[in-house]
Amino acid sequence: MKYIFTLSACCLAIASINATAKEASNDSSTISFLAFGDGGYSTDYPKQKHIDNPKNAKQFIESEKQDWLEDHRPIEEFAHAPIFVYPNTDIATEQSGAKAVGQAMATLCKTAPCDFAIQLGDNIYPDGADANDGKDDEKRMNDLILAPLKPLFDNNKSLVIYSALGNHDWKTSRKGVALQTAWMAKQPNFVMDKQGYYSFKQGLPGNDVEFFVIDTNMLLAGQHYYEVPLNADGSEQSLASALAKGQATVEEIEQHETPLNGEDHKQLAWLAKGLKNSTAKWKIVYGHHILWSIGGTKYDEGHVLRRLILPELCKYADAYIAGHEHDLELLTDDCTRVLPPNHSKPKLPLIISGAASKMRGTHTPFAQYQERQFPEYDLVWAKSFTWGFAHIELDNVRDKLSVNFYSTPQNGTGELIKERSFSFSHRSD
Repeated sequence: MKYIFTLSACCLAIASINATAKEASNDSSTISFLAFGDGGYSTDYPKQKHIDNPKNAKQFIESEKQDWLEDHRPIEEFAHAPIFVYPNTDIATEQSGAKAVGQAMATLCKTAPCDFAIQLGDNIYPDGADANDGKDDEKRMNDLILAPLKPLFDNNKSLVIYSALGNHDWKTSRKGVALQTAWMAKQPNFVMDKQGYYSFKQGLPGNDVEFFVIDTNMLLAGQHYYEVPLNADGSEQSLASALAKGQATVEEIEQHETPLNGEDHKQLAWLAKGLKNSTAKWKIVYGHHILWSIGGTKYDEGHVLRRLILPELCKYADAYIAGHEHDLELLTDDCTRVLPPNHSKPKLPLIISGAASKMRGTHTPFAQYQERQFPEYDLVWAKSFTWGFAHIELDNVRDKLSVNFYSTPQNGTGELIKERSFSFSHRSD
């Protein structure tokens, strides 16, 4: 098993709907699309804790450092996002990369085909629509969802973005979720089903792809699980040990997030049936939460979500795409834990593209622990402390899925930087 990850320079020196693009191409030899997530953060919409306990730049960085050390991360790898200071104050917070990423995606799509795009959740920070902050929700969604993507739509007025829901979209209320889906229904460039999970197809029959957009927050909200802190060496602590030390806490599920009338179970059944019965050549699943990652804070959710959906993904899907971790990652799962012995399917690509407005660091000891502990898992590449996105191509001539990662500098210029490209064989039946 090998892994490659890169730190920034400052650190080292679904119901089912079949929707089609508004202008489908007659040539489906290659299907190309953008994948970006966690783009809904703006300094104009700060977290309540930053309002209640304002910090200057020095204090903000020191707080970030303390959180870093509490997570048992190596101090020599510490870095932080660019700092934004509110005008005429000394109050600091994390800068947003949303506009820079929007510009970088627009630049790419001037020279590379972008047939459509997928949005991986957390479209609104920090508390979703219907937040009790005195701000108008129509303006909130125009500011957080639409405005950063304006350069993209200026270049391609018919580009359609197929959106998923994330935990921050759910954070306020069910009304907040409904407000977002209703807002998207009025937008010519966005698609999201009102119940949060859906499917859509792209391409021509025989060379087409079916996407299954899942609401992972709904799935996780229907489960009972614990947050368990890592050991000092970066390894996962057993639940029994954490409970004995009083360190394990039940994952907090807000009352409005609790699934109603078995809607989480219905979604799982819909996904299994849809993947099994799909006649599309390619089958791709995407949602907000990760299955594996090296961020070092989302692993409990990963364990739960793998149990819920990995068997179907391994059997039927060509890839799973997620956000949630605010970085860029490419991982694989060889499916040996969920498929019969000696199965012949290629490894399942797991693409994380959650760096569209916020950034996060790698937890190196945890990454190394996962490599040792889980032989089915492989970290192929990652970049932390960056803003960026992915561009994915389905090549129907070579039967290859290619993922191309791009970043944009921390100075906010929106310059497009090509990172790495990887290809995987078509694996679904």
